[in-house]
Amino acid sequence: MSRLLIVGGGAAGMAASVWAAERGMEVHVFEQNEKLGKKLFITGKGRCNFTNACATEELFDSFVTNPRFLYSAVYGFTNYDVIDFFENLGVSTKMERGGRMFPQSDHSSDIIAALERKMKALGVKIHLKSKVNRLLFEQNGTENRVTGLELENHSKIQGDKVLIATGGISYPSTGSTGDGYRMAKEGGHTVTSLLPSLVPMVTAEDYIPRMQGLSLKNVTLSIYDQKKCVFEEFGEMMFTHFGITGPLVLSASAKVGKLLKKSYLTAKIDLKPALSKEQLDTRLLREFESGKNKQFKNVVDGMFPSKLLPVILDIGGIHPQKKVHEITREERMSFVEKTKAFPMTITGLRGFQEAIITQGGILVKEVDPKTMESKKVRGLYFAGEVLDLDALTGGYNLQIAWSTAFAAACGASEKQGG
Repeated sequence: MSRLLIVGGGAAGMAASVWAAERGMEVHVFEQNEKLGKKLFITGKGRCNFTNACATEELFDSFVTNPRFLYSAVYGFTNYDVIDFFENLGVSTKMERGGRMFPQSDHSSDIIAALERKMKALGVKIHLKSKVNRLLFEQNGTENRVTGLELENHSKIQGDKVLIATGGISYPSTGSTGDGYRMAKEGGHTVTSLLPSLVPMVTAEDYIPRMQGLSLKNVTLSIYDQKKCVFEEFGEMMFTHFGITGPLVLSASAKVGKLLKKSYLTAKIDLKPALSKEQLDTRLLREFESGKNKQFKNVVDGMFPSKLLPVILDIGGIHPQKKVHEITREERMSFVEKTKAFPMTITGLRGFQEAIITQGGILVKEVDPKTMESKKVRGLYFAGEVLDLDALTGGYNLQIAWSTAFAAACGASEKQGG
């Protein structure tokens, strides 16, 4: 019986152990934490958005880095296969907005418990508090192959295949310490530059912290690299003491993080996307008509949230105390422009401590997309976030974990005995 050693007991490692054991392998999982699935436990604010129920071909629109590499793996184990897999493990599931799939209970622990039960039922050997120090290799002519691993206590475990499923370096408190990247490099692999992704953004303007805690719904966020629009989406966002966060901002970070390494970016929020500039001007004129002798600030106070009002008045180009009948068309149009394009400067991303995932990882050109086996080291496989693969929020990153884990488990088991 061929022995598979899995480094990492997160989503990809746990799932791969199940599929490899079902295919007749002796499987050992080495997890440095005191329990399995520590990062999975906090995924989706503890509810675990484990995949997305969109049409399978639509998944690729939400994969940000190297989507083509995922073609074989995703069609080998689709989002619908994932849903069936967990339903068959006894997890009732439900779909929410945007096709997001959750356990019916809203508890990520149900996903972890179902995987752990199945692992134990299949005889997977789980080694907790077992930090892997390094991989063991041997050179056979021109071929380099993996032969096992060494734990932190220097004990050596022999294995026919090794799967690295250690995750990235986001949320380091869950044990994502970047060990997988180090082990891959020791095997001759290239690791691309690593960035926090699905992470809040830092802004320059001093008026942003004044709106801390304000959540905006149904707005459009546009981000520009000089004059080129590099991100534009409609949704929800929030102001913080350092900048901006929320679903729109997290998605944007995945698209523009690499650009922010070179320079700052400008951003605009359309606060009234349902209205054209002309329609917004007409709305203003209506407000003006009903309060000709009022001060400007008292006429527009119903159009904006209370935390936003003083800021938009400050930057809108009309003195708050100016009487409505004294306001010129040019002043009015300037205010409309600021409302339709509320300005910000994005200077950077927050750190890995706040990032949901890591952008960057093991260069996928050095990995077989069908089996996830290394092209440099025979018997070495990769799955999940440790690879240079990432996606937007909505269950897509966990879909990458499940699909690559399935490909790796099948690839390793098909080559039993060498």
